[in-house]
Amino acid sequence: MSPAGTPAGSTGRPIRWGVLGTGWIAGRFVEDLRRLPDAEVVAVGSRTAAAAGRFASRYAIPHAHGSWAGFAADDRVDVVYVATPHASHHAATALCLDAGRPVLCEKPFTLNADQAADLVARARAAGLFLMEAMWMRCVPAIRRLVTLVRDGAIGQPRLVQADFGLVGPDDPGHRLRDPALGGGALLDLGVYPVTLAQMLLGEPDSVTGVATLSRHGVDETTALVLGYPGGALASLTCSIVADTPWTATVCGSAGRIELGRGFFRPARLSLYTGDGEPRTIEVPYQGEGFVHEAVEVMRCLRAGLTESPLAPLADTVGVLRVTDAVRARTGVRYPADDEWRHPVDDDRRSPAVGERRVAG
Repeated sequence: MSPAGTPAGSTGRPIRWGVLGTGWIAGRFVEDLRRLPDAEVVAVGSRTAAAAGRFASRYAIPHAHGSWAGFAADDRVDVVYVATPHASHHAATALCLDAGRPVLCEKPFTLNADQAADLVARARAAGLFLMEAMWMRCVPAIRRLVTLVRDGAIGQPRLVQADFGLVGPDDPGHRLRDPALGGGALLDLGVYPVTLAQMLLGEPDSVTGVATLSRHGVDETTALVLGYPGGALASLTCSIVADTPWTATVCGSAGRIELGRGFFRPARLSLYTGDGEPRTIEVPYQGEGFVHEAVEVMRCLRAGLTESPLAPLADTVGVLRVTDAVRARTGVRYPADDEWRHPVDDDRRSPAVGERRVAG
């Protein structure tokens, strides 16, 4: 898309992607983009020319930029995929938006809701497309799940249960352990259960959180209970010190739907109604699962949309209001929180209670 906002691809040519960041997730996304005949990766950006060059060579990308500014100024790029570490999502996305580039920004969108709201305001002021790369929202089985629930397949939804936990590295300099990098279970893994609950139940009016913190101040394990105006609840957990089942269930007044291990990228759903055997619904995904969010971005660009109906920007900010509430009550703070007013410091904006426990 041009700085003026003309939909890329309107002439029938492939949409040209630029990738900002050269880590593991950037590589996986590029590999999935290669599956799409109407997508082309034309540029990669990094803080160093060496890193950009290595990534460009590995994936046969014609243009490598050793600075973010140089990358953002590349007019050959129609849309940017931001794949930098969590703590730099706001700065990277703001730079690209200010240069006139539509952006798909990796999750978590930002570290807190105020940063997210700032990016949304920038994009809307410029008339540019912006979306969080919460790929789960675009996976076919998740879309089918949402449709089934909304169509009353399990009656009135009453409870969402989901967990995502793994045993991560104990290195204090690792991104999962470093507060300066937005470390901890909640923003890296917990955003999946929170997003799933939001997709099915909306935004909660009460948030309860309990967390066990590392000696460096990030959450190792967090449990959340979210309450909703209609009486529904969500019970969610995440961890970087425990291998959990990675499953999810939505329970209603007339049945339930279960998602097996890897609920954020399922290939099938199990629908239970009455006393009979479950109905298995096969809904396969393509590639590694990133294909579907890329297809949605390109569909929106060609249609001249500035946000996706599958990943509304208001919902993205809403998820971060929940994680802000949990962090405020469990004592997890990042350096960026001192630069941005923490929205949940005012209890009237986001009711929440919680506690923290510090690991030895």
